[in-house]
Amino acid sequence: MFQRPKIMGILNVTPDSFSDGGKLNSTAAAVKASIKMIEAGADIIDIGGESTRPGAKKVSIETEMNRTIPVIKALKTSIQKKGLQAEISIDTRKSQVAEKAIKAGADIWNDVSGLTYNDNSVDIAASLGCPVIIMHTQGSPETMQDDPSYDDVIGEIKLWLSTRVAVAVGSGIPLDKITIDPGIGFGKTLDHNLAILNQLKSLKDIGCKLLLGASRKSYISKIDGSPVQDRLGGSLATGLWGALNGADIVRVHDVHEMAQALKVWEAIETHTEDSSRV
Repeated sequence: MFQRPKIMGILNVTPDSFSDGGKLNSTAAAVKASIKMIEAGADIIDIGGESTRPGAKKVSIETEMNRTIPVIKALKTSIQKKGLQAEISIDTRKSQVAEKAIKAGADIWNDVSGLTYNDNSVDIAASLGCPVIIMHTQGSPETMQDDPSYDDVIGEIKLWLSTRVAVAVGSGIPLDKITIDPGIGFGKTLDHNLAILNQLKSLKDIGCKLLLGASRKSYISKIDGSPVQDRLGGSLATGLWGALNGADIVRVHDVHEMAQALKVWEAIETHTEDSSRV
């Protein structure tokens, strides 16, 4: 059964992200790109100031804040002035950055480390009272693709996510404010990624909303050899698969195309004999 998910538009204010690093080198450019995504159908803008692509190096807290906080403040003001409806998420592992971002106007904390990077991350998230996205990863961005291995990829990811959700709830974060993300491409081979996608619906057993982020990722290239700029078709296929298999949010670079694909799919599925006579 088709479920139309929310669309999360990716906004990387970094010089080294795998797909769009260095393209948004000013606050004005970042806000303009965000508004364009919102008008194209994005429900959430996910702002990241530290690349977490395979092999990426850590950046300082100060650098990450300098990249993201001005954009969050300016975007929040622009959304309000234009009368638009969209949330802002901060894509960060660091509790210090998340705390500053939420206080600056972000609505959601999206953490690729699953609230494990800092010892106080869960407590900070609980104190902020914001929705959180808990993602699974094996290893760190610097080393996660060196030799990822699992005995039971789905079982191990479900157990890890379930444990992190239990810790979060036990620390005072309501279950309905938690979204889980299996972390496509984060410490996974092609076979691992395909297994996760094939059994995506089983992750709903955890009892949380589900995010799928697979846009332009290298697993597409491992299937057909396409360079990063030519992975739109694979990204759309994955997004639609997610919508059919329980994803509540799809995280994408190509907002207009994903929104169109979802609208067309929904129109086809909900069409009835009677509607054709209108």
